[in-house]
Amino acid sequence: MKKYLKEFDKLVNMFTILRSETGCMWDKKQTHETLLKHLFSEAREVKQAIRNKDMENLEEELGDILLQVVFHAQIAKDNKHFNISGVIEKLNKKLIRRHPHVFGNHKAESVKDVDAIWKKIKEKEKFQKRVTN
Repeated sequence: MKKYLKEFDKLVNMFTILRSETGCMWDKKQTHETLLKHLFSEAREVKQAIRNKDMENLEEELGDILLQVVFHAQIAKDNKHFNISGVIEKLNKKLIRRHPHVFGNHKAESVKDVDAIWKKIKEKEKFQKRVTN
């Protein structure tokens, strides 16, 4: 197994343990809402690392963003809503849908074309969500 897959599995399993009966009392009491401030704080720290061109810090801060994603997915799993596999699957499908110039037959001649394709597909998805809800 590739090292990053092994490490990702280790991270996901760590949150299962942290939120288990014998896990960490702080982690167990967190909700999507209580974690929001941490998500925004980590995003600001990523922004600052990029602005400072501090790649070592950026690596760490991106890890903190990943922590937030996995933490939220574990909370959702605990509440029987969805899990990290569903998050990844939906993201993969979205990337394929929004890149028809790479994964399909659509042509794009410039970055401007790619941006227009992305926006058009995103608007279509939003419209479809509104119609179905």
